[in-house]
Amino acid sequence: MITHSNALNDMAWRKSDTIWMLGLYGTAIGAGVLFLPINAGIGGLIPLFIMALLAFPMTFFAHRGMCRFVLSSKNSGEDITGVVEEHFGKVAGFLITALYFFAIYPILLVYSVALTNTVESFLIHQLNMPPPPRALLALVLLLGVMSIIRFGEQVIVKAMSLLVFPFVTVLMLLALYLVPHWNTSIFDTLSLENSFFSSNNHGLLFTLWLAIPVMVFSFNHSPIISAFAVAKREEYGENAQKKCSRILAYAHIMMVLTVMLFVFSCVLSLSPENLAEAKAQNITILSYLANHFNAPLIEYIAPVIAFVAITKSFLGHYLGAREGLNGIINKALLTQGKILQHKILNRVTSLFMLISAWIIATLNPSILGMIESLGGPIIAMILFIMPMYAIYKVPAMSKYAGKKSNIFVVVTGLIAISAAVYSIM
Repeated sequence: MITHSNALNDMAWRKSDTIWMLGLYGTAIGAGVLFLPINAGIGGLIPLFIMALLAFPMTFFAHRGMCRFVLSSKNSGEDITGVVEEHFGKVAGFLITALYFFAIYPILLVYSVALTNTVESFLIHQLNMPPPPRALLALVLLLGVMSIIRFGEQVIVKAMSLLVFPFVTVLMLLALYLVPHWNTSIFDTLSLENSFFSSNNHGLLFTLWLAIPVMVFSFNHSPIISAFAVAKREEYGENAQKKCSRILAYAHIMMVLTVMLFVFSCVLSLSPENLAEAKAQNITILSYLANHFNAPLIEYIAPVIAFVAITKSFLGHYLGAREGLNGIINKALLTQGKILQHKILNRVTSLFMLISAWIIATLNPSILGMIESLGGPIIAMILFIMPMYAIYKVPAMSKYAGKKSNIFVVVTGLIAISAAVYSIM
């Protein structure tokens, strides 16, 4: 039985809560934020204001729902793959676990390519050095990042939380650096004449529709939510749900404030035509700013930011991908009456992901963007729709029924899925 004093102690903020808060931020805010000003700002100022208002509720309610879903298990150490099977049965459990893995794993491959390309480009263009053979460079980089992984989940989260500080600092300094370049050209878009879907696809509603998935996936940290919920349940027991909600709220406030400040600063320093040009060139906002303002400093900073951002997100997505693959292997072995020790299973999955990521990073295929896009609708279904469905189907989650936030999450999720599917087609 938990006493009143113990409950109060459990609600007190701990160092581990700060580490997880920064870890959640680290998983969410990756390389995608370097494209967000282009994708979010290209439609003008009104869609950008609306997106800024939607950013917090959209990300907080969805991730809180997924966290509650993991915490609804009868067993305290059960991750999302086990909870899905517990609530929906073995067949549905295996299917959703497989979808969960195939939504996260391709993004891990995308980050392995991005990591190699960023360092290779930095060596060639900034340091004027001939890069080593791509296969060797990719292997060294992946071994370096994955050496953190072998120390365990707590070390991964700590490493991600430490990487957050240089990333946020540089992002904020860049936002301030751009202030003297702010201009009023973006205010020319302040018109409600194109409020609806227009024939040339530049209407306000159309822009917002296509921008919502960009916002969802720029702030997405669903791959680490399961590990976060399990860790906090072990630490706080029955008070885990309240504490998780509090940590998520702080992490999301930090995400929205820092990222939207950076986005607005970038958008205010460029014109809509500049943003359209950056989109056509398919480069990060930092690369475009460096060329546009002829600022060599940004050219040097950009690869460093990209490297830190990609490393953070790689680590967070690795936790989710490993969890999904472990779940698939476990479920397949159990049908044959077999089981693998957790340590051996982690080694098998780590080796598989290292080899596959190395091969893809070496080959550098052009289809990676499409693979990432295909994972988008699946992530949205697991993050937005599945926890809301569980509220009305799973007795342990029925206490969350009847909230207006549930309707908001479902509607946002369906919009994100439909727009993501449209973008692929």
